[in-house]
Amino acid sequence: MSTLPPCPQCHSEFSYEDGASLICPECGHEWSRDAAAAGDEQRVWKDAHGNVLQDGDTVTLIKDLKVKGSSSVLKVGTKVKNIRLVEGDHDIDCRIDGFGSMQLKSEFVKKV
Repeated sequence: MSTLPPCPQCHSEFSYEDGASLICPECGHEWSRDAAAAGDEQRVWKDAHGNVLQDGDTVTLIKDLKVKGSSSVLKVGTKVKNIRLVEGDHDIDCRIDGFGSMQLKSEFVKKV
């Protein structure tokens, strides 16, 4: 049984060592063992000012945001309570009073 990590591109379990690097025979991707160990770190979400965000935080908007599919706008200073962090382009799931469920980008909020 191999203790080598799977390929980060195609997730094949048939990787092999070649000197200091690891190689995937299925897709041909090469990576270093150090890069494989560094890839296990968890993502850290930060607001517009560099403060670390966590699930359940309260944030405020720092910019007027247009609501897609609507003529309304979310105003600067709108407080958003109990956020949930998710992977993706819009990395905050939340519920805003008067608008309902929304997804926001962390670059447009600041932690309260």
